[in-house]
Amino acid sequence: MTPARRVAAEFATSRIALAGLALLALVLLAAALAPWISPQDPYDLARLDLLDSRLPPGARSAAGTVYWLGTDDQGRDMLSAILYGLRTSVAVGFSSTALGLAIGVSLGLAAAWLGGWLDALVMRLADLQLSFPSILIALVLLAVLGQGLDKIIVALVAVQWAYYARTARAAALVERRKEYIDAAVALALSNARIIFRHLLPNCLPPLLVLATVQVAAAITLEATLSFLGLGLPITQPSLGLLISNGFNYLLSGHYWISVFPGIALVLAVVSINLVADRLSEVLDPHERRR
Repeated sequence: MTPARRVAAEFATSRIALAGLALLALVLLAAALAPWISPQDPYDLARLDLLDSRLPPGARSAAGTVYWLGTDDQGRDMLSAILYGLRTSVAVGFSSTALGLAIGVSLGLAAAWLGGWLDALVMRLADLQLSFPSILIALVLLAVLGQGLDKIIVALVAVQWAYYARTARAAALVERRKEYIDAAVALALSNARIIFRHLLPNCLPPLLVLATVQVAAAITLEATLSFLGLGLPITQPSLGLLISNGFNYLLSGHYWISVFPGIALVLAVVSINLVADRLSEVLDPHERRR
């Protein structure tokens, strides 16, 4: 049995993990198809009607439209707004994780293999970055860069890369002592080929687990920053912005404006964490034995 099939077979033995995977697939599908399955484009001002403002779930507008999750203070359909916000949150989470993974793993593997001043420089930068809370670094960067989708991705990459660099370096230091690396060196292979053809594939298991966890962390951090008004601008959909918009109406009884986007955020993060937990058990021999 190939390693991929073994991992899939072990993953499938957990019903909770399969439920998390099914929920994650539903979240990703809803995010990908948001422009086609949403009843309304919530950010098309021409289609909004202030007379439909703060309608409760299941209410019908004067035009006959049923708002299953209600509307917000601007008359936007909450179901449509949540689907668009979920699309943005998922895109930010996965893109920032992919970029942070690429940068951190490259630096970590290079530091482990080449050593010397490069190893010292990369590790000291990683130590410096990890000594500060992630949200503090993101807040400072966004205060300098401003709001925007590209700006928040840059901030999240700056927060994440050090985790991958340290994990990749630790795994590579273990692998470089093994015989297949000695054989590659004896064959006079280039450093780039040894790092990316031999070291990287054998360092992937802990990195995949960490990347899965960091996707959920990035989605949560983006929502937090947008809730504080420092992430995405108000013209772009975001679950954090939707929660923030409805926060002031909680005490007045219009709970759905903030609660339903919060539930969507929780479902997305929980589904990713369920998959990450099972991957950790399958790919990490220490977790599997425990």
